[in-house]
Amino acid sequence: MALSPGGKAPEMSMDAANVYREDVYTDRKVGTIRCMTPVKSDGSPDPARSMLFVGEAQILTPMGALPVSFEIEGASLAEAIANYEAAAKEGVERTVKEIQEMRRQAASSIVLPGAGGGGLPPGALGGGGKIQIP
Repeated sequence: MALSPGGKAPEMSMDAANVYREDVYTDRKVGTIRCMTPVKSDGSPDPARSMLFVGEAQILTPMGALPVSFEIEGASLAEAIANYEAAAKEGVERTVKEIQEMRRQAASSIVLPGAGGGGLPPGALGGGGKIQIP
């Protein structure tokens, strides 16, 4: 577990007013829908809050399958199933854009010779990246 900047462990208490029961539905072909039913802290249904639906799919990449999660609009499981395709497309597009942005950032962090290495001043490891004529 990572520590916060102050060196303390992050707070790990659950929010008793925001508890959900999770049911998982799948067609075993395309993906999964997680139905998040709001419940009170004693486990009884909480009709004051609405159900949430979270879809899950995978993108196949050269490095293997990449999981994608996305929220699905709907008031019932039937609506969530009907809205799955559009939400999945949006979730995949968002994930692809995030991957492209990470690649762009990684490509723009070019290490230049002579710019120092690991916080060392230029030339500390010999050379320096410049042509030197005696």
